[in-house]
Amino acid sequence: MNKVTEAVTKLAEPIVNEAGCSLWDVEYIKEAGQWFLRVYIDKEGGIGIEDCERVSRALDAPLDELDAIPGSYTFEVSSAGAERQLKRARDFAQFIGHLVEVKLYRAVDGAKEYVGTLTAYADGDVTIDAAGEARQFVKNDIAMVRLRIA
Repeated sequence: MNKVTEAVTKLAEPIVNEAGCSLWDVEYIKEAGQWFLRVYIDKEGGIGIEDCERVSRALDAPLDELDAIPGSYTFEVSSAGAERQLKRARDFAQFIGHLVEVKLYRAVDGAKEYVGTLTAYADGDVTIDAAGEARQFVKNDIAMVRLRIA
C-alpha cells in the first residue's frame, strides 16, 4: 500500500463505518493521464447510490483537510462490486467456498486464467477446485484474483 492509500484508509475507515458501511479498498491510480482516488465500500445487503453519495459527502472535507494528495485528482466512491478483487488475507478468508477467477502473469499448463471454487489461501498462495481438480497457484504467479458470478 502506498502512502496516499494508507493515509486515506486511516481517514476513511471510521467515516465509512459511521455511514453504516465497511471499507473494502482504497486505490490511487493514474489512468489516461489523470489521477483517481477510489474508495470502495460494502455492506450487508449491498450498496446503493445513496450509500456512495453519503460516504462521498462525508469524506469530501476531511480529504481536503488531510491534503495527502499533491495536485488534482478525481474522487470516486463506489460499491466493491459483485465480482470484486480479493487482495488481503481477510478477503480470501471471507470468500472461501466461493467461485473465483485467477489471472496469472504467465501461462500454467497452457492457460493464464482459471475459474474454480476457492478452497485455500496461505501466504499469498491460492488453491481452487477447478472442475474437480485442485489447482494451487503461487503468489508470484498471480496477477489478480476476483470473485466470479456463475
